[in-house]
Amino acid sequence: MKRFLYIFFLILPIGLIAQDLPTFIKENYTKRIHRIPMTDGTKLYTHVYIPKDASPNKKYPMVMMRTCYSIAPYDETSFPARLGPSETMVREKYIFVHQDVRGRWMSEGTWTNMTPNNPGNGKNIPPDESSDTYDTVDWLVKNIPHNNGRVGQWGGSYPGFYTTAGTIDAHPALKASSPQAPIADFFFDDFHHNGAFTQAYLFTFPVFGKQHNGPTPTAWYTEQNIDKKTRDGYQFHYELGSLKHVAEKYYKDNFYWKETVEHPNYDEFWQKRNILPHLKNIKPATMVVGGWFDAEDLYGPLNTYKAIRKQNPNKKNNSIVMGPFDHGGWGRERGQTMHTSVYFGDSIATFYQRNIEAKFFRHYLKEIGDGKTGLPEAYMFDTGAKKWGEFDQWPPKEATKLKFYLSEDGKLKKKAPSKEAHSEFISDPLKPVPYTEDITTTMGFTARNYMSEDQRFAARRPDVLVFETDVLTEDITLAGEIINKLMVSTSQSDADWIVKLIDVYPPDEPDHAYMPHKNITLSNYHQMVRSEIMRGRFRNSFEKPEPFVSNKKTEVKFALQDVYHTFKKGHKIQIQVQSTWFPLFDRNPQKYVDNIYKAEDSDFVKALHKVFNDSYIEVDILK
Repeated sequence: MKRFLYIFFLILPIGLIAQDLPTFIKENYTKRIHRIPMTDGTKLYTHVYIPKDASPNKKYPMVMMRTCYSIAPYDETSFPARLGPSETMVREKYIFVHQDVRGRWMSEGTWTNMTPNNPGNGKNIPPDESSDTYDTVDWLVKNIPHNNGRVGQWGGSYPGFYTTAGTIDAHPALKASSPQAPIADFFFDDFHHNGAFTQAYLFTFPVFGKQHNGPTPTAWYTEQNIDKKTRDGYQFHYELGSLKHVAEKYYKDNFYWKETVEHPNYDEFWQKRNILPHLKNIKPATMVVGGWFDAEDLYGPLNTYKAIRKQNPNKKNNSIVMGPFDHGGWGRERGQTMHTSVYFGDSIATFYQRNIEAKFFRHYLKEIGDGKTGLPEAYMFDTGAKKWGEFDQWPPKEATKLKFYLSEDGKLKKKAPSKEAHSEFISDPLKPVPYTEDITTTMGFTARNYMSEDQRFAARRPDVLVFETDVLTEDITLAGEIINKLMVSTSQSDADWIVKLIDVYPPDEPDHAYMPHKNITLSNYHQMVRSEIMRGRFRNSFEKPEPFVSNKKTEVKFALQDVYHTFKKGHKIQIQVQSTWFPLFDRNPQKYVDNIYKAEDSDFVKALHKVFNDSYIEVDILK
């Protein structure tokens, strides 16, 4: 079952709301600082913001966010510009709790990336994020005045992981949990995609790879920040050469870089940091939130929701929301909802905050909490039709499978080929295909804009294969999973494979009123809809990589992340296939080496790659 919801509502001018919120917080909340003891004696630094009108006759639920990114300001008289998930919830009033996780900022303990989960909680079990959440909730309900005994948790990105972890062996008072853009597994999310290193994350390692010397309100890792000496990100990464030079030049004592280099395959180190297998017997109501254009964490929300659904088959209060947002975009109101040059509508973030998020927490924390929220299990935004859809599950059970074959004549065909043929290209890691034309975005904390960026620049390169349909004579809606089965060969012994799903606009597509770049037009715009990389050595096992046999036809099968997108009549569906995507991901030498992080510059060689015409892309189609 589905039905579409259109957004027709007016809101106050965004600027006026934002200006008044800090004043409202100061006038209506009292700030308290606590150092909450964990079972092992470690104290976690915590801010609690209590509505001033809380009393024995007016109790409030608590909404908690645990983070590794600081809960500043740290003095008792200063307040943050915002509390909790949204302004809507601040004005409705909850007791908001912000906590530095162990080993970060003002909390005690030792920091661990993606803390491995230890099933169960108690004195004889090593602490993890589940037990720290349990201990925190237990202390809060017993010590914070005028709470109603119900707790909700939320967090985006890394705090999304902490929120997910909190649902495992959860405290009985934790009633509602919303992991937002949650990290799930660093070998497939954020720092890697299918084992390929996300080189665009290189500048983030100081934040994640240096321990503090004890509780501190100031950043302790900045001495490791890279002095780039250029504003051209492509050039910086290119001149760096092989990744073996990173430790030589920048990260000699960065523990997370050392861990990354020493664990190039999906071994026990990474496997035990995967939170998904632990999502069993989940008691709190869950609402997983993500953005279709989240360049950091798209794998996380989709697979967190699916893991909870699969491993808790009788759970009725597990849901997912996916909107037309970049990383965390649902938490920020910008008026016109845009991603790169694509306009989706007005105030979609505010619609989500008021009509979805606030409704979820209100029901479970203030109201009866019986699960009858009025919200669907899957609240998904169609990024082509530009409207919300409601589904009983995701992917929709009514979706059907359709295959598009990559024909040697550059066409996407629904019929399997009758005889073998292929397309081919030369891949040169010394002249890698850029992932973006915006060189400034390669210099920030992480990449952002490429997820819907115009792909004409790539389609016109000789080392990018292009396959597309004829002009569509009717709308076609993709809703669900995408599987690539490439039949390929290489003249060398290793290769990466990148597949991109593109919506090609018609030549007469009008520009909208909010076009951000004067040199971009929507005429023939090649909108990225979905994309993914597969490190070819992992085609049979992420634990045990293996080289290709030179010039032997070989299957490489992998998934793109899910999609909900209507390709409109007059548009075309396009697939691009390439082998470099730089510097979003590191370059494969194409000559097999045991550890690409330790490859020599001389290991990088050209290769002739072939893509055979029995390769196909399988999609879920919604009638």
